[in-house]
Formats: sequence, C-alpha cells, structure tokens
Amino acid sequence: MQLAAIIVSLVLIVVGVALFGRALLQIYNFMRLGQPVPAGTRTNDPTQRTLTVAKEFLGHTRMNRWGIVGVAHWFVAVGFFTLLLTIVNAFGQLFEADWLLPVLGEWAPYNVYVEFIGTMTVIGILALIVIRQLSHPRKPGRKSRFAGSNFGQAYFVETVILIVGVCIFMLHALEGAQHHVDGYEASFFISYPVVAWLRDMDVSTLQNLTYFFAGLKIATSFIWMITVALKTDMGVAWHRFLAFPNIFFKRNATGETSLGALLPMTSGGKPIDFEDPGEDDVFGVSQVEQFSWKGLLDFSTCTECGRCQSQCPAWNTGKPLSPKLLIMSLRDHAHAKAPYLLAGGGKTAEGEEKGSEEQLAAVPAAALAEAERPLIGTAEENGVIDPDVLWSCTTCGACVEQCPVDIEHVDHIVDMRRYQVMIESAFPSEAGTMLKNLEKKGNPWGLAKKQRLEWTKEVDFEVPVVGKDIEDLTEVEYLYWVGCAGALEDRAKKTTKAFAELLHIAGVKFAIMGGDEKCTGDSARRLGNEPLFQELGMENVSALNMAFGEDDEDPATKKPKSAKKIVATCPHCLNTLGNEYPQLGGDYEVIHHTQLLQHLVDEGKLVPVTPVEGIITYHDPCYLGRHNKIYTPPREIIGKVPGLRNEEMHRHKERGFCCGAGGARMWMEERIGKRINNERVDEALSLNPDIVSTACPFCLVMLTDSVNGKKNDGKAKESIQVVDVAQLLLDSVKTPADPAGEPENEREPEPEPAK
Repeated sequence: MQLAAIIVSLVLIVVGVALFGRALLQIYNFMRLGQPVPAGTRTNDPTQRTLTVAKEFLGHTRMNRWGIVGVAHWFVAVGFFTLLLTIVNAFGQLFEADWLLPVLGEWAPYNVYVEFIGTMTVIGILALIVIRQLSHPRKPGRKSRFAGSNFGQAYFVETVILIVGVCIFMLHALEGAQHHVDGYEASFFISYPVVAWLRDMDVSTLQNLTYFFAGLKIATSFIWMITVALKTDMGVAWHRFLAFPNIFFKRNATGETSLGALLPMTSGGKPIDFEDPGEDDVFGVSQVEQFSWKGLLDFSTCTECGRCQSQCPAWNTGKPLSPKLLIMSLRDHAHAKAPYLLAGGGKTAEGEEKGSEEQLAAVPAAALAEAERPLIGTAEENGVIDPDVLWSCTTCGACVEQCPVDIEHVDHIVDMRRYQVMIESAFPSEAGTMLKNLEKKGNPWGLAKKQRLEWTKEVDFEVPVVGKDIEDLTEVEYLYWVGCAGALEDRAKKTTKAFAELLHIAGVKFAIMGGDEKCTGDSARRLGNEPLFQELGMENVSALNMAFGEDDEDPATKKPKSAKKIVATCPHCLNTLGNEYPQLGGDYEVIHHTQLLQHLVDEGKLVPVTPVEGIITYHDPCYLGRHNKIYTPPREIIGKVPGLRNEEMHRHKERGFCCGAGGARMWMEERIGKRINNERVDEALSLNPDIVSTACPFCLVMLTDSVNGKKNDGKAKESIQVVDVAQLLLDSVKTPADPAGEPENEREPEPEPAK
C-alpha cells in the first residue's frame, strides 16, 4: 500500500502542478484579450486595495449577510488557504507514518489550529451541502438561487473539500495515536475520542491507515487540481483564486460597491471624445473581446451562487434576465472563443477578419463556430445574450450589491446597451420617444421649458429664480434642483411643492434654476445613449457653474467663496449631479431632500406635531439606497411624525426591491412576466398599510399606478395613500389651527390628535 500510494501521489503531483501552471498562463493570456482600462483606475492606492481584499476575505463582508452560509463558507475558505501545510505533512507521512513537520509538528498552538479549522472545514462544507440540497430547484421555476447553476461541478468541489477535510482530521488523530497521547491534550481537544480508539490498534494497522488517508488526501487534492486546470471556466472552483484579484481591481479602492456613477465610455482604454471621436473608436460592446480585461476577469470569477439572481427584480417577475446566467453565458462564450482570439482571430471595425488562414488553421472547429455567434441576438440568431435580457434590466444594482466577489454586472449590461443604441439603433420603440423629447425639449415628456416654473404659481410664497430674482446662488444656501419629474409630472409636483414649503417654513434660503436647465440625462445614459447624456450634462454643468458664480473664487485658495450646494428630490438627479457630473467638470455638493429635512427636524426648525395616524411602510428607492447608501434619513423623518407605525417590507434597505422604473425602464412597457411595480405593491399590501411612502418621483409614479390598479380591482382598500416623505412631514408640521404653515407669534396649546 505504501509504495503504491507514493507512486500514485508523485505522478498526480507532477501532472497536477504542470497542468495548473499551464492553466494560470492560459488565464493570464485570456485576460489580456480584453481591452485596457484608463490608466490608474484599477491600480490606484495599492495599499488600500490590499486592505480591502483582506477585509472582504477575512470578514466575509458580503457572505456574512446570509447568516449560517457566510459562517460555514468562512471556515471552508480559511481552511483551504491556511491548511496547505497539511499536504506537505501528508506527503511526509507516505514515507514515514509518524513523520511530523519540523518545528511546527510538535508546536501545540499549530496543532490546536489544525484540529479546530480542520474540523470546522468538515462541518462547514456539510452545512453548505445541506443548504444546497434544501435549495435545490427540483422543479422548473425561479425560486431557487441555484436555478441554472452547474450542479455537477458544485458536487465535485463539495466532495473534494469533504474528503480532504476528513483526511486532515483523521491524519491529525493518527498523529496523536502514533505519538502515544495517553491523556487529554489541547492539541487533540476535538479528536481525542478518535485518538483513544486508534491507539489500541497495532503499529502496522496505524501505519497502513496513515498511508491510506495521506494517499487519499494527496490524490483527491491533485485530482481536483488537474480537473480545474483542464477546465479554466469552472467558476465554482476558480473563484477561490480569481476572487482576490477581482476584489483588488474593483472600481473603488476603499471597497464600496461599483454602483452610483456609470463609468465613462472608453475605447482602447481611453475616454471617447464625442465631439471629435477617433476613427478606430469602438462604441459599446458587440464582441466579447471588446469588454475590458476586468470584465473578462469578472466573468471567470463568478461562483454561480445565485445571490444576484435571487435579488433581481427582473428574474423575480418572470423576465428573461438573470444576472448570474448573463455572466455565466458571457464566461462560457469568452472561454469557448478564446482559442480563436489567441490565434489572432477577430473582426475589425469594418467587420473584416483579422487573422490569416494560416493563423486560424489550427483553431478547433468549436472555437471557430463560437466566434460566429453574435454576442447579442435572439435564440433563432444563435445569440449569446438575448436582447430581451438587456432591456429587462432596471440597473437597480441588487446584483452588484449582493455579489460576494464584486462582479460589476450593471456596467457590462450598459456597455452592451450602448452598442445596441448607438450603432444598431436597436432598442424598445417607446424609449425612442423619450430620446427624441430629450433632444428637442430637454425633458422626457417633451413639454415646453416654460412649464418647468408653473408649479411656483401654486404655492403661497415666492420661490427665487436664479438670473431673475437673484443674480447667482451666492445669495442663498441651496440650489433646489427640481428635476423634470418634480417640475412636470403632476404626482411628483406635490412632492416639489411640499418640500419647497417646508424649506420656506424652516427659513432656509434656496433658489431654483430658471427653466433653461435640462434633464440630467440619467435615463439616456442608462439606456445606452452616451452622446446625448454628454450633451445634456455639459449644458447643465455650464449653466450650474454660471449660476454658482464660477468666477467668484477666493484668490488665496482658488476655490469658490461659497459651497456649491444642491438639494434634489429625485435620487436619479442626485446620483447624476453628484456622482457623474464630475466626469464632465461639474463638482457639486449634492444631498437628497430627506437628508436636509432630517437635519432641519433635528435642529428644531421643523417640528412635526400633528399626528398622522396609521400603518406606514417605506419603499427604498434603488438610486437613493443601494446606489448612494441613504437609508436612514427617510426612516428618521417617519419616526418623528406622531401617530405613524412603520412596518418594514420583507425586502428593504440593501435588499430592497425595485419599483421597475430605473435603467430607463420608466419609458418602456413591461410586456414579459409580472409588472415589477405590482410585485412591489403586493409586498407592501401584505402589511395592510394605510400609507405607502417613498422618496423618489419615479417610485412615486410606479407605486401609485399599481395601487390605483389594485383599488380598481378591489385588491386594495380605497383609503390607502402613496406619498413622498416630504408630504408626510408637511402634514405633520402644519397644525389644524395653522393650515398655511406660517409661524405663529404666540405659543398655541398642543393640538388635539387628528380624528
């Protein structure tokens, strides 16, 4: 047995190491097929990036949101990387059964660590195996996050980990038995019962057991290594190596999720100048090799865990989009096409073949066939990604928020949309109307710009307008960016008027733009029309800089004398102004209206006194919550309004469910599956609330439409309201004796609760 174990182990080790080294080189060459990224964007602050990797790995910051799964996976992951010396120990035991590692072998702290982590690795993988089986999609459907994952690969990896873990435990116990542990020792605080059982065996039996478990451990480990080396697209195995560089090279060195701003369009690693684009510039992605190298790394790192899928509003309402299946499809296509690309194949901008016949002669037929597949196309066209998959995305960011290895799904979807819109002009027809309105009128409804100021005639106080009532914004504390919806959509205008009135009551000096401002371009950009976003954005930046008094600088600091403070009621405007306009030369301090209102309440400048009775549930707007991490202020305000009892929906905060309007979906019909806003409202109605509240005009419209539909169908009570947090606060700040909200000269008695 000993000789056979030694020979088999040596062969497997040599073959495994050689193949694994080749696989690493293949993966490196594969990543180089991707496009470069702008200099420094993925490698800045290497110290901080290293700390981020350590924090995410050691803290399992994403995984631990999932309770026992995170804890179990932590032990499995830590065991894999920190028990590598047990392989060396096992190899030595093949030659001498009672062999110990020099120095460490007799060091109690090391043995205690091996005992504990080895045991917990076994328990951890057993827990993960049970969880996978309990979540197994035994029937066709979408409830399981594992639907569509490669179960055979997962079973292989789980079996390997379980066998290796058991071998580590048994070999450690055999060490104790062979070294005559007569009493309890800390080094064997878990395995001592097994040690006690083994030590009664004769030396020959102990030696043969040692050879067996040492050989089994080495054989299993290196069979795994050979298998994954031959299949470099096995994400469930390779993620344990590729996750580290993928996290290191993530967009934000400090570890924030890759949400908020979209990345600027680049070609060949350089930003595209849309006023004078280069002849060879590539717009968007139409071939898998046009993704950046970070994109190819993303695809290869996918663990197929399905956390993104389980949180995706499109997948949960019967749409064809699953972020997991999207990434898996791109990974499989990229790896299958790689031999063709590595041989010099590919298409020029004019669609001509790059590689010569001689270069492509040795390329496997399967790779040549894969190269002919369109990246975006229907099943009839043999496309890799169906167009309906692209247009189902709301860019809510739930996938990016949940991904344990920091895959940037939204960026890749928008890159593919950009090509479809800018080159193919292939997108839902309703969105075309929105784009035309933005081009001609500067707003998605196509209304005249003078209508942006109509709401100011419906309030009982003066609303200063920049360039008309005040020269510039140095005279006020805030610019209130009303936005298109806030100025032009009837339901959103109620929020606008309520917020403006609250600022007036609190004595906050603010002003609005004069109507010449245009849409921030959020929907245009997320639809994929980057040039239109750039055009709208640069016009707005120019207007804003002029309104803030761009020449009014402090000579000493070369900075504006007054802070460029903007408050917005629309999270999409907030995100674009604060996170994306810096790409266009506009740097502003942008806050959401709920943040300012919470501050005013805390300062006592707004005092909610009138009860607003009933149960309320708050819906987190995606672009306020996940994209900008603003969860607390709206809830703080609701908590200060007397009479309200807040009930959280099952999916809230980081796991909040989209209303269905993001990613330009506001302007597109939902023709597949259940409407996303109906799914969200059904969740809200399950709490039997009197009020559904939110803090976004898009969400307000979507939720109101669904609630009204439910009322018409008799599925919702007639009294239920959908309101913005600002409207709630205004109702409570106003007293029955003071309906206009004007400050009173004398303190009035405490009002009676509303009946």
